[in-house]
Amino acid sequence: MTAPVLVEIKDNVQIITLNRPEAKNAATAEMAELMVQAIDQLESRDDLSVGIITGAGGTFCAGMDLKDFLKGRRPSIPGRGFLGLSERAPRKVMIAAVEGYALAGGFETVLACDLIVASSAAKFGLPEVKRGLVAAAGGVMRLPRRMPYHLAMEYILTGDFISADVAKANGLVNRMTEPGKALEEALKLAEAVAANGPLALAASKRVVYESSGWTLDEMFAKQGEIIAPVFGSADAKEGAAAFAEKRKPVWQGK
Repeated sequence: MTAPVLVEIKDNVQIITLNRPEAKNAATAEMAELMVQAIDQLESRDDLSVGIITGAGGTFCAGMDLKDFLKGRRPSIPGRGFLGLSERAPRKVMIAAVEGYALAGGFETVLACDLIVASSAAKFGLPEVKRGLVAAAGGVMRLPRRMPYHLAMEYILTGDFISADVAKANGLVNRMTEPGKALEEALKLAEAVAANGPLALAASKRVVYESSGWTLDEMFAKQGEIIAPVFGSADAKEGAAAFAEKRKPVWQGK
């Protein structure tokens, strides 16, 4: 049988594919466990800089598999959340490549990523309220921070779809493509990100994630604690030398 989560490596990019197209890639407990294994691989390998999450069969993810839920299994890992991603951000950059539907936990997985590439036919949504539930995997917290408050509230409280056009116009999507081209464009974006220093990428992402809770008095001190090792690294010296010598840098992650 084909695994419900596939992992492929292209140069220094890891591609994770949710692979239950017959069920619109609805998430199961098994998929969450496999996602954790994939993310741990991304985090542990120095030769990997960026991860891409996408879905097979023209759909990203329709949310939690309700049949699996009725059997007492949930696609969530303690301390890491839905599909092992929604509660704990990986150190490395994550890109969502979205075709078709990204709904409920599927959309919350997208919101947990750092960058989003979507097909013009993609549809996002948090339909939990239509079933008497709450988008508890980060959706009700993250969406109002990613698009205008009142617009986010409308989609949270109605459970209606968000079109790719609306998502792009309101800054939720980085790049929009023709249908079937989201992964291709995500790989181009990943290549642009992965060309940069891995220590600098990880530190930049960490500052962005953590700084929302910093006060004005402490923000530069806290940032300094994170970025000081980067400025003293071999990669920083290599970046300067490569610029001076007009060549591409060779990063070591050290």
